[in-house]
Amino acid sequence: MDGESCGIDGCVPASGNAESSAVSTAKTKIILPGSTIGILGGGQLGRMMANAGSAMGYRFVVLDPTPDAPCGQVADQIVAAYDDREAAHELAKRSDVITYEFENVDADVAAMLMKESYVPQGSELLYTTQHRLREKHAIEAAGVKVAPYSEIRSVEELREAVRRFGLPSVLKTATGGYDGKGQWVIRSEAEIEEAYETLSRARTELVLEQFIRFEKELSVIAARSPQGEIRTFPAAENIHVDNILHLSIVPARIDVQLQREAEELAARIAEGLGVVGLIAVELFLTAGGELFVNELAPRPHNSGHYTMEACRTSQFEQHVRAVCGLPLGDTSLMTPVVMVNVLGEHVEPLLALMAEADEAAQRLGVAAKVHLYGKHEAKHKRKMGHVNVLAADTEAALAWISETNIWKD
Repeated sequence: MDGESCGIDGCVPASGNAESSAVSTAKTKIILPGSTIGILGGGQLGRMMANAGSAMGYRFVVLDPTPDAPCGQVADQIVAAYDDREAAHELAKRSDVITYEFENVDADVAAMLMKESYVPQGSELLYTTQHRLREKHAIEAAGVKVAPYSEIRSVEELREAVRRFGLPSVLKTATGGYDGKGQWVIRSEAEIEEAYETLSRARTELVLEQFIRFEKELSVIAARSPQGEIRTFPAAENIHVDNILHLSIVPARIDVQLQREAEELAARIAEGLGVVGLIAVELFLTAGGELFVNELAPRPHNSGHYTMEACRTSQFEQHVRAVCGLPLGDTSLMTPVVMVNVLGEHVEPLLALMAEADEAAQRLGVAAKVHLYGKHEAKHKRKMGHVNVLAADTEAALAWISETNIWKD
């Protein structure tokens, strides 16, 4: 990309230094290749973001407390806690633009960085999505449905809300929690007191949600630029095992009208929340064809990893484009795909498979694209990587996943 072909009024060629690579316009600040992108968080999402942005000509520096973090293996790393103000100052000094790779970044640090650097995502979206009640209010304000819910301040309020919503109901902490942590599916009145006492130890507000009997779980990744341009990726059909994402199937096995509705809903949320960068919108689809938002994530998302080979633009390149003020890329799907997560227990059999000729892939006409994250310890149930299985149809991709026997129960 250069100044003659970038397609933005006022673009100039990047010269490899921050001062001349950031171009200000009346609408936004444009950060051209050659500039340095700072990332709060050094996990796999940052790693894949840095890989995509490096291919475009950007440099990266990451702040993460874990030495040799996944992103730190492909970018410069500042090893420090996320709430370390001195380290945050250093990140600001070395970066032309700052983004984050997970939403549990200290919002106060993000707000401080806004005064010292360019943080186009701001801190307000972090503040909203870090708290389930604030998030639900924001989704409703955008005109989108969420499951009926109630804030819980005491065990008595929990009993009353369970009577109102019925069983099962889902009690969640308002902050923290991922991959099923920080929540309790209450299936009988006998569990109410234990559920309340257990989750109350998190010392945060609690929220009870009515249990939605869904037919499918879906997600849509939406991107919005500072100029207000919005693009959505094709809806993914997600299958979880033990509350951890196992498969993302694209195209989702739903009718075209529902796919459009899910993507339009995600675009509405991106616009309503004033998102810059990516937002992942997780959805429940009921038997009656209703869509309810479950959760939001203001960053690249596990269910968007399929875009890396299957779409014209990956979610990671799109995020870089958005936070740097470049035109957003084409999100068209080029091939059916199934993404399957690689957990700690899957690493050894996957490596063994990679060392041999893959007869099943040849027979089924699929291409298995392996992405490993560089994590040092392959713990049970820990996300270590993923495989994007490209195929003429998703059934062939699912057949390959089954035949490898890597992901057996």
